[in-house]
Amino acid sequence: MIKVLYFAWVRERIGVPYEMLETQSGTVMELVEELKQKEERYKVAFSDLSALKVAVDQELCEFDAELNGALEVAFFPPMTGG
Repeated sequence: MIKVLYFAWVRERIGVPYEMLETQSGTVMELVEELKQKEERYKVAFSDLSALKVAVDQELCEFDAELNGALEVAFFPPMTGG
């Protein structure tokens, strides 16, 4: 079981702040593809991955990162300064 967190406009498009998922995905990208198959709202949220950042167990990573034993994956837009 993995906790998937959504922040900012990602959360708005999906409609929940987080969910617990049972997954066989081995990488973040495989998880994204699995999520996109669930419902249209996920396809919309993940339609442009260049507009997203991802963290696995609170460490920034790329979409090809392994999920082996991961407890948490978070998706969020890039941060801006100000």
